Amino acid sequence: MAAEQKKCGDKHEITIMNALVHGCWRTKATILISGFGNLVYGQIAKGLVFLAYQALTWFIFLSFGWQYIKDFATLGTQVMRSEIDPVFQISVNVPGDNSLQILLYSIFAVAVLAFGLIIHMTAIKSSYAAQVDIERGRHPTNIAQDIRNLFDKNMHATMLSTPAIGVIAFTVLPIVFMVLLAFTNFDRYHQPPGNLFTWVGMENFSNVFNMKGVMGNTFMRILGWTLIWAVFATFLNYVFGMVVSLMINKAGIRFKSLWRTCFVIAIAVPAFVTLLFMRQLLGDMGPINTILQNLGIAPVPFLRDPLIARITVIIVNLWIGIPYTMLITSGILMNIPADLYEAARIDGAAPVRQFRSITLPYMLIVTAPYLITQFIGNINNFNAIYFLTAGGPSSTDYYNSGKTDLLVTWLYKLTVTHGDFNLASVIGILTFIVSAFIALITFNITASSKKEETFR
Repeated sequence: MAAEQKKCGDKHEITIMNALVHGCWRTKATILISGFGNLVYGQIAKGLVFLAYQALTWFIFLSFGWQYIKDFATLGTQVMRSEIDPVFQISVNVPGDNSLQILLYSIFAVAVLAFGLIIHMTAIKSSYAAQVDIERGRHPTNIAQDIRNLFDKNMHATMLSTPAIGVIAFTVLPIVFMVLLAFTNFDRYHQPPGNLFTWVGMENFSNVFNMKGVMGNTFMRILGWTLIWAVFATFLNYVFGMVVSLMINKAGIRFKSLWRTCFVIAIAVPAFVTLLFMRQLLGDMGPINTILQNLGIAPVPFLRDPLIARITVIIVNLWIGIPYTMLITSGILMNIPADLYEAARIDGAAPVRQFRSITLPYMLIVTAPYLITQFIGNINNFNAIYFLTAGGPSSTDYYNSGKTDLLVTWLYKLTVTHGDFNLASVIGILTFIVSAFIALITFNITASSKKEETFR
């Protein structure tokens, strides 16, 4: 009997497979006509919605989607050309294929078809659910009950559907578009609509990894500087922020709230304002070099010398980053149980031993995710570099880049300034891979993931 009930339960489980195997002709007809089963079973409104979406999907696909998908393999063959107008006897431009539109609309058409397939599968399952209800002697749910369910037992689907659609439309599809550009020759010489671009396979990646070429040489040097910058920008801010926090929270220090307020005010000023101000302050004709010249000292090329410029951006970033770390570590320090320090003092532990055995381990296990986030954020820290040095000083050894450029600022220049979208897409993909690899590896080896219950 239990086996029969299990079999019956499996049969009446609302799945696509059960609908195809155990569905009646009305349900199976829904495979061809979306919403047909719902209409036959009296769920008129639901059936019309499914049918209307199927019609809309096919309309979008047949009206313009197909004409772009069929050219997806070539990304267009007909370039813009000039012809003589037979009436006015003047040269006119005749539009050709637009590779960018072909690629973009192809992705959109495929996304519409994929979403339509999901809705169509939902229609099949809905028809089978109505069939099961009738077999069990129940009336299929009407539109009013379905709406109530959307705000009751299916509330999770209702609340998550809108952000999920937004993520797919504004995050996933642009990422797919960017990734596909990495396999084309969409550069300054292949700009639609005047010119076409086409698929080139792994050519762009081979150019980037070719150490004998200027692109490969530029990529490796910028990658090295990006990682060096991220290490210094992250850990110097963390160490000095912790030191400042320890000094402010030290017993006997007066006006603690005043010192914290000073750092909060530093945060309140937008970072790009501070960076632009420092750029003017450290310029060749800025106030600092003017004062040095008046004192008979040679001006310092803060932003022109490659080594000094790199040191400058690291030091200026301390002004921006230390207050954040100070506030975070201050909150952690105030939550470390005082009994731990009292027991350590009774056991004869000196302040340095207390810091090593209590403060630092507690701080690291709580802030390890923050450190990883900051490290990845500094790999992609566009503002700190672009507003202070704009990636300069320029170098003829680099491909459209400067000595302080990070991967993200180089990517920006390649797209906005030079139009090398294919190379920029490759850099974007490699930046993501580096960031994801570092984040996953470092988090999994930290105590935060292995001993997350320790300080609860």
